[in-house]
Amino acid sequence: MNSNPLLYEINTRVWIKRFGRNKKLHEIPSSYWQELKSFGFDYIWLMGIWQTNKTSVDKYCFEDGLIKEYTAALPGWQKEDIIGSPYSIEDYTVTQFLGGENSLLKLRKKLHSIGLKLILDFIPNHFNAETILLITNPEIFLQGTEENLTTDPKTFFKSGERIFAHGKDPFFDAWQDTVQVNYFSPGAREFMFNQLKKVSQLCDGVRCDMAMLINNSGFTETWGKYFTGDKASFPTTEFWSDVIPKIKSDNKEFIFIAEVYWDKEFEMQQMGFDYTYDKKLLDRLKTEDVTNIRNHLLADLNFQKKLIRFIENHDEQRSLKVFNEDKVKAAILMLFTLPGMKLIFDGQLEGKLTKLPVQLGREPEETVNEKIKNFYTAMLSISQTEAIQKGNWQLLQTLPAWEGNLTSKNILAWLWNKDNQTVLVVVNYSHQSSQCRVKFDTKNYSGNFIIRDILNAVEYNRSSEEINSDGLYIDLKPYCSHIFLY
Repeated sequence: MNSNPLLYEINTRVWIKRFGRNKKLHEIPSSYWQELKSFGFDYIWLMGIWQTNKTSVDKYCFEDGLIKEYTAALPGWQKEDIIGSPYSIEDYTVTQFLGGENSLLKLRKKLHSIGLKLILDFIPNHFNAETILLITNPEIFLQGTEENLTTDPKTFFKSGERIFAHGKDPFFDAWQDTVQVNYFSPGAREFMFNQLKKVSQLCDGVRCDMAMLINNSGFTETWGKYFTGDKASFPTTEFWSDVIPKIKSDNKEFIFIAEVYWDKEFEMQQMGFDYTYDKKLLDRLKTEDVTNIRNHLLADLNFQKKLIRFIENHDEQRSLKVFNEDKVKAAILMLFTLPGMKLIFDGQLEGKLTKLPVQLGREPEETVNEKIKNFYTAMLSISQTEAIQKGNWQLLQTLPAWEGNLTSKNILAWLWNKDNQTVLVVVNYSHQSSQCRVKFDTKNYSGNFIIRDILNAVEYNRSSEEINSDGLYIDLKPYCSHIFLY
């Protein structure tokens, strides 16, 4: 497996309809997967394959805010287009709409034959608010009192004779279509471990939704005020630290990906996660603060190698909607040439513009942006360069091109090296033309040598002595880049 792998995310329940009515997972043509493999992808994330609760859709999926989102994304949508959130699940059963577990296992076998591995969702924090588990296993959920229901009806709800909490994080209102798992309960932890073990037997890795919510600190911050019992009885070990080694003992290559925010990335890596979301990079790319981006890239390399970089996913706006066409190319280039796993969302390669609410089961037709598609094709190819896949990465300093030249701060530069192959990446991430000088190792060269810009198909004859003494002179228009190979 590549040191900086590529992950392709698919909104499965919507995507599968492109292949024909009532298609099942194992019936997707092998040619589709082979093309993704040819692009360099290592993992396929099938987002949203678990059974949802159809009876809860009418109750929870037609709030005013959601209706506005549906209309913006899919004008003319019909009621039957609303199929419920894939993160509000009934249980860990593969929905029959996709062909069930047998179809999934056949697909996994096909993916393996092509050289691809399968990632599935694990949603530790909650289940659907009307799941049958409320009847069969009520003890695993966080229960409340009549007083809780009266004083906080957005957080608590009644099911039968019991009062339960909706799933939530500490900074927002509760998700009304969910019920909260009680991670202060050893029995609930054991139940969720068994669910995770079941899922792990169907795939090669899991993407864990809002993984930091169930850390002891996060759970205490959200729910601690509702517990009046002996604090000494609360768990002293972390759920993830307990279960990840157990799953990996059965399959050492099984990977854990954490959706994580709030500066908890390193904490989650320490608990055993192979990759953690890097939302900070996206936020800093949006603000165009090159100094903050550079500071972000100064983090320990071992930490960065475990980050999962992205410029869009199912929770985020489409990148071409956030950035203009020139700026998005610079962001794409950085995405593919930085260390760590890269996440690409289905439709991203074609330049799609619509952010589809996860409750929608149908997508609008969109025109392919050929310029963006071609740029992605070029960058996917470049990202497979041996130096980028298996080499050593180093952030470089960008020096003023002359005394008083301040535009060098707009330029970022880094270098990949493997054996006798070196890739030098230089990006002007600003709206103004900028210049700088970059020093890098030219020990294998003396005198003049050819340096090839494989992004722009240009060759330059440059002096190794000048590069060592003053640095390579760089002059880039707004959001333009070089990728030098030498």
